[in-house]
Amino acid sequence: MPTIAARATVEKIAARLLPFLFLLYIVAFLDRVNVSFAALEMTRDLNFSDRVFGLGAGIFFVGYVLFEIPGALLVERWSARKVIARILLSWGAVTVLVALVRTPGQFYLARFLLGAAEAGFFPGVLVYLTHWFRYEDRAKAAALFMAAIPVANVLGSPLAGAILNVRWGGWPGWRWLFVLEGLPAVVLGFVTIYFLPDWPNEAKWLRAEERRWITEQLRREKEAKLRGAEVSILEALRMPRVILLTLIYFLSVTGIYGFAVWFPTILQRTTGFSNLTVTLLAALPYAAGAAAMLFNGWHSDRTRERRWHTAVPLFLGAACLGGAVLLSGNLMLAFALMVVVGACSTAFLPGFWPLPTEFLTESAAAAAMGLINALGNLGGFLGPYAMGYLRSQTGSFAPGLMVLLTCMGAAGMLVLLVPVRGSPAEVQ
Repeated sequence: MPTIAARATVEKIAARLLPFLFLLYIVAFLDRVNVSFAALEMTRDLNFSDRVFGLGAGIFFVGYVLFEIPGALLVERWSARKVIARILLSWGAVTVLVALVRTPGQFYLARFLLGAAEAGFFPGVLVYLTHWFRYEDRAKAAALFMAAIPVANVLGSPLAGAILNVRWGGWPGWRWLFVLEGLPAVVLGFVTIYFLPDWPNEAKWLRAEERRWITEQLRREKEAKLRGAEVSILEALRMPRVILLTLIYFLSVTGIYGFAVWFPTILQRTTGFSNLTVTLLAALPYAAGAAAMLFNGWHSDRTRERRWHTAVPLFLGAACLGGAVLLSGNLMLAFALMVVVGACSTAFLPGFWPLPTEFLTESAAAAAMGLINALGNLGGFLGPYAMGYLRSQTGSFAPGLMVLLTCMGAAGMLVLLVPVRGSPAEVQ
């Protein structure tokens, strides 16, 4: 197929699939992080301490880890659209149920179930993208999908601020926040069944020659990986490179998710601003993050370089978080540095997630990405809990923030140890 026609095929696939996947991830991320905005009212209403809130926010990832790898494998081996639809339906229903919590135990259980319900969605979509996009197009496609993370925060922050101010039927706004942000996932679960094809050969909206071309391109890519060697699922999970990527993601998520969950609370307690003002200001780091993520994904594909495109945002985020702690007396400057931290917290993702698909295919790649995302996301438990625990022990956010920036900096350094594709140091 001529180059122009090939590019047109890739753009047609992207235009059809990525906006819908982008929408699904916005809904997913809203349901994951709405607890950070609900905390502005929920902790006072239910008399939850910082330690209780931090534990509940993080326990999401315990359930998430237990079901992550099976979910990713089902996308590869069964049906992406059916798995994604099931995940949407279950997490939407559980999000609505979070509105009913009244005790710490109920809060912990609801967050655990939400993590279990959402498990498999993120790595499943990344696996799904490998069914449609070549390696050279994958970081940009992943960036367009993952741009939903900052966009969800940009849209979700003022939305949450508005909902927190309502009181319908005797329920406070934080309870309605879970109800109103959970129902869209249920609706989209049914839409997914009819909208997403599993493979290019099922896409009626592609011409026959376009289906043949992308299928052949992906087949050749598969055959070229690992110089023709087949890697089993268990072998993939034991590979030193997969273990290293898991550690990198764990440290990254510890820093980034700890910051994301606590940022609105830190902002409100530092400034005394209203819920609406805090949620509007909390959107700014993620507006910057959307632009940073898209640029980093585009530049990573253009240069075909992944390590530095992952490491630099992590280094910059750690440095700015440290600066915000040291300059906490200057609120405007500290806030400006935290805007950069928020931008960096998503900008590293497009460079990171193509790394496993450099050397693994099919079920091995699905299992590896499931493992990386599952164990890595345990950092989503550690980061918020460490912040809440250290705040309760010391009365200050500074010790927790220092832990977060240390994790981000260490992750950036470890990324530079990942072997470059095709280098003599490459670990098999």
